[in-house]
Amino acid sequence: MIGGSFVRGVSGGERKRVCIGNEIIINPSLLFLDEPTSGLDSTTALRIVQLLHDIAETGKTVITTIHQPSSRLFHKFDKLILLGRGSLLYFGKTAEAMPYFSSIGCNPLIAMNPAEFLLDLANGNTNDVSVPSELDDKVHMENQNLQDTNSKINLRPSAQDVHEYLVDAYEHRVAYKEKKKLLAPLPISDDMKATITSSKREWGTNWCQQYSILFCRGLKERRHDYLSWMRITQVIATSIILGLLWWHSDPTTPKGLQDQAGLLFFIAVFWGFFPVFTAIFTFPQERAMLNKERAADMYKLSAYFLARTTSDLPLDLFLPVIFMVIVYFMAGLKASAMRFFLSMLTVFLSIIAAQGLGLAIGATLLDIKKATTLASVTVMTFMLAGGFFVKVREFRHSYPGSGTCPSTTTRTGCC
Repeated sequence: MIGGSFVRGVSGGERKRVCIGNEIIINPSLLFLDEPTSGLDSTTALRIVQLLHDIAETGKTVITTIHQPSSRLFHKFDKLILLGRGSLLYFGKTAEAMPYFSSIGCNPLIAMNPAEFLLDLANGNTNDVSVPSELDDKVHMENQNLQDTNSKINLRPSAQDVHEYLVDAYEHRVAYKEKKKLLAPLPISDDMKATITSSKREWGTNWCQQYSILFCRGLKERRHDYLSWMRITQVIATSIILGLLWWHSDPTTPKGLQDQAGLLFFIAVFWGFFPVFTAIFTFPQERAMLNKERAADMYKLSAYFLARTTSDLPLDLFLPVIFMVIVYFMAGLKASAMRFFLSMLTVFLSIIAAQGLGLAIGATLLDIKKATTLASVTVMTFMLAGGFFVKVREFRHSYPGSGTCPSTTTRTGCC
């Protein structure tokens, strides 16, 4: 279980690896990852970067931002982009980064991780870095000016001075060559041209595989909610209370028929409200995940909808069967297999209709408060107009010329 707001699942590092796996599983041509190693230990981080390096070697483009990488991670990169205050300080091969900064007079004074050295330069920290002669001369000139005004003297160049020097050095030494390489046309094979110009949308799997995977995921994901001990206890307790209140009611008398009509009304209300509000909370919670996976072209919307609907059917059938077995025989309803299964089918169809209504309301409004209000009004309207309370009454019309209809004339016989 990945877990969520109320269910504890995997740790933060494992959840990060699951997100990376979701992006890799569709075999993208361009993979962009924002700090995939943050919060992970060095061994796990190295394993992830090695996996990304293997993907890049197959011809894919992998772009990732790394926060304070280790030296082993640093040497796994093919190309490096170093930014400082929004400006480009270096772009090129990772193996050539240290020689380049050495050529402009920036060398580490102590043995350190190359990534730490570059980050210190990007932040303007030169405590353990040799300063180029140009910056030394500039600091010396500034110190002479400060002596005349009796101000505090700076022994090291400021971060602004270091930043300006690095930006200027890159623009004059490396930028032109790298831009020329990027603008040079690359040969494209015929297969690649056919893939680029093809208007047909390609999916990683066919429709049946998408449906089966989403169906299994839906069962695993929602069985903890549907089959929780609290929900099972709620259904069993409610069914026992109903069975005791309508214990062996007699359907041969008008009073017994009226009692059983009240029982049928409560069953319709219970299995009308119960699935509606369960479905309302489902789609707003899954909307972010659905948008993310659909944006990555993981599956078709039709496969998701059918898998989402059918994966709920066995879960929706389990609790109503327990409910009806207890209530039907405790209340003394007609002991016939056909009538029992017809009652079960009616309840099951009501659950499907209520679930569809809840999904439609939740997907339309995307606001839980508004959705619950609209669902309450809608379901109560259906319950009131279902025939238990409001019934069609016979009424009499007046004849145009001779008063009222005779007492023996029905409503359909009046003009």
